[in-house]
Amino acid sequence: MTIIVFGSINQDLVATTPRLPKPGETLLGHNFFTAPGGKGANQAVAAARLGILTQMVGRVGKDNFGTELLNNLQASGVDTENVFLDETVNSGVAVITVDDAGENNIIVVPGANGQVNQEDVERVSYLLPTAKALLLQLEIPMLVVLSAAKAADNAGVRVILDPAPAQSTLPDELYSLIDIITPNEIEAAQLVGFPVDGEESAKKAASILLEKGVKCVIVKLGAKGVICSTKQETFFVPAFPVQAVDTTAAGDAFNGGLAAALSNGLSLYNCVVWGAAAGALAATKQGAQPSLPDRVTFDEFLKRHSG
Repeated sequence: MTIIVFGSINQDLVATTPRLPKPGETLLGHNFFTAPGGKGANQAVAAARLGILTQMVGRVGKDNFGTELLNNLQASGVDTENVFLDETVNSGVAVITVDDAGENNIIVVPGANGQVNQEDVERVSYLLPTAKALLLQLEIPMLVVLSAAKAADNAGVRVILDPAPAQSTLPDELYSLIDIITPNEIEAAQLVGFPVDGEESAKKAASILLEKGVKCVIVKLGAKGVICSTKQETFFVPAFPVQAVDTTAAGDAFNGGLAAALSNGLSLYNCVVWGAAAGALAATKQGAQPSLPDRVTFDEFLKRHSG
């Protein structure tokens, strides 16, 4: 069985600074580098590096970034046969600032990701019969996210939605198509309309999202841990203690780890633990995809922190 990731593929342009700049302020940075990114591609690489057969569906432009992005996906073990080379537009780009505490802010220019359409949903549909899960994010148009979720629901394939970048609303009909939603605190707050800043507010947010039709809500609280809630149970998983260097792809690593655990048939609790471990490891290195752990590193980390 495979995991399908339908979403964005970006080239990240990363500047490191002592702190994040204030509006109108110019700062001198420490360093600059480029790295392959995009929430969709990050999640595909995260799952593939954990040994899961992973199919990427999306678009890149016919430019140097597009070639580099495809090559990197393939080198990480991701099947890119269903990534469309769009000659009409540039590849997606993300401009990222990372401070010394590992916090970041990001500007995304969608490029080819903004051209993703129903033709790409058809590519997803073709792959669904052999899929264990479909991973979605919100860096491609909402209408195609909804259409892909419908196709997966009809095929009996589990839908995992990372509601990022943060949105104040999602289409009402999307909620009932989502098996697992994985917001962080900011994204959860946008969806429910009140601050989410710890366990209690995360539980309250989760209950609202469950009422809207989502089957499982996982709220990522960063260094404070993770709340997971279904109609049957609610539990907390503490964060793994690590020294954060760059949190850019930690949320994507979480979803890749979660999907990998689901593919291995693990319990929901252990799926969340896998997600938390993958996210923690990703935060210890700079860059999006360069920070994503391989299976050997991941297994050693879990073993070291078990018990």
